[in-house]
Amino acid sequence: MGPWATSLDVMFTGIVEELGEVVGKEDLADAARFVIRGPLVTTDAGHGDSIAVNGVCLTVVDLLPDGAFTADVMAETLNRSSLEGVGVGSQVNLERAAAVNSRLGGHIVQGHVDGTGRVLSRTPSEHWEVVRISLPDTVSRYVVEKGSITVDGISLTVSAIGSDWFEVSLIPTTLELTTLGRAAVGTAVNLEVDVIAKYVERLLAHRDATES
Repeated sequence: MGPWATSLDVMFTGIVEELGEVVGKEDLADAARFVIRGPLVTTDAGHGDSIAVNGVCLTVVDLLPDGAFTADVMAETLNRSSLEGVGVGSQVNLERAAAVNSRLGGHIVQGHVDGTGRVLSRTPSEHWEVVRISLPDTVSRYVVEKGSITVDGISLTVSAIGSDWFEVSLIPTTLELTTLGRAAVGTAVNLEVDVIAKYVERLLAHRDATES
């Protein structure tokens, strides 16, 4: 799903549960059908459930006996997200939709991709690694230093920001357990900004329109 889809009752937290693997991909006329192996996220999944794949909310079509599931992805979603470049053998970040009574370990994530960026640089240090990612003009106004952003489905804090880039600092756990730990310079990544910022912008625009 993306900003053009309806998913009002689904929420994620941006805490990746497991690294899955794409084991099948069928290109259709106006879509693609993915087969993704994720033994953990499929333990309690059923037809119609939502699973975030690299931050994109997808709907389970079928469950397979080897801990895999199938999901159909519209051409528009492929074109607007990094899933277009995902193929058989690719690792992907997986997260089940949050339960109502679960802890919000990250921040409110909808699985609606607002844009894509690319990894510009990686700067390792002793205990963490700083990753710089390009920031599209269409989403830059929603991103602030120390604010939240979702990168390929991972809830992260912005550690620094420039006119067309931002940086995140990755701890060893994130480096080890998510695709961002292996993303080379030039890799495309999905970006989802904090939905609260978009609501505030909309409210302020409405207020200004009614006062003018």
